[in-house]
Amino acid sequence: MTDYVADAARSAAAALAPDLGQNLPVEVEAALAARAGDQRPDSYLETASLGSVTVSAAALAWTIYSDQRDRLEGQKPEADSVARQVRLALGNQDTILPPGTERITEVVATEIIRQSHLGRE
Repeated sequence: MTDYVADAARSAAAALAPDLGQNLPVEVEAALAARAGDQRPDSYLETASLGSVTVSAAALAWTIYSDQRDRLEGQKPEADSVARQVRLALGNQDTILPPGTERITEVVATEIIRQSHLGRE
């Protein structure tokens, strides 16, 4: 079974690494491993790493994309709309978001939609 969240997070990390740091793909892999183990942070109010923000954004983007697609009766939602809703959802969490979060949401939303256009759903 395809893990759209992991695929989008990895693709986004590769695309963003030149701008946000070459360590981003490694941070994403660590966040994906933590997600698989269902690890939770010790503190609710902490600064999120770019990797964890990327994975969280991908998970939110997939959920938002799927919901919008269902409401649009199978039409593909726009990346701008998905990214905007992801930013709003991330902003409502008790976590300090690092610089670069807005760019991450844009790229992740685009990756989710790109993968769906490849017919991988």
